[in-house]
Amino acid sequence: MARPVKKTPEQWKREILEAAKELFLSKGYEETAVTDIMELAGGAKGMFYRFFQSKEEVMYALGEQMFLEKNPFDAVRGRSDLNGLQKIKKVLAIDRAQGEREELNTQAVPILMDSRILAAAIEANRRLLTPLWFELIEEGRRDGSIRTQYAKELSELLPLVNFWLMPSVFPADAGEIRHKCRFIEKVLSAMGLPIIEEEMYERTERILGSYGKERGE
Repeated sequence: MARPVKKTPEQWKREILEAAKELFLSKGYEETAVTDIMELAGGAKGMFYRFFQSKEEVMYALGEQMFLEKNPFDAVRGRSDLNGLQKIKKVLAIDRAQGEREELNTQAVPILMDSRILAAAIEANRRLLTPLWFELIEEGRRDGSIRTQYAKELSELLPLVNFWLMPSVFPADAGEIRHKCRFIEKVLSAMGLPIIEEEMYERTERILGSYGKERGE
């Protein structure tokens, strides 16, 4: 009788993340326990803690993995039919169209109250997104579609905007979140980056506004 093939640590980690993703999307983050994840992944609960300290950490890791798998910046890199500003708008449109990732982002709002998870998320955004934003803003400066003297500052600011909008970080109801979006639109436009569109307000309210309302903030 053939002996079962032993899984490598990377295989275990990948299968735990896939199981968590399936359960978060079908049952919801709050209704999913670590034991549920490991039952679907086919391993003991102790295996989970070899890779992750908590369910919150899994949610954070999933968000980063899903971004890297379908990186919207990769989709516009090298396109000669778009200028820098158009590429940035296209990146935002592609990101909005990723339904599964948006659903997980919505479920992840509460976990950012954990300071350790929040710090890791901010660092990941800084590390991954800042150079990507800088690349496109500089491209726009070269082709004339973006007129700003603040490419570096904008590329550092953009990855932080989502955290400022999070009601789990800065408490706000749906109306206050919309007001913040108006503020961001004016600030970015004044800095030469007119990229905020009306549908983005609706999306932000849909993801974040209900969280504030449900908790009476």
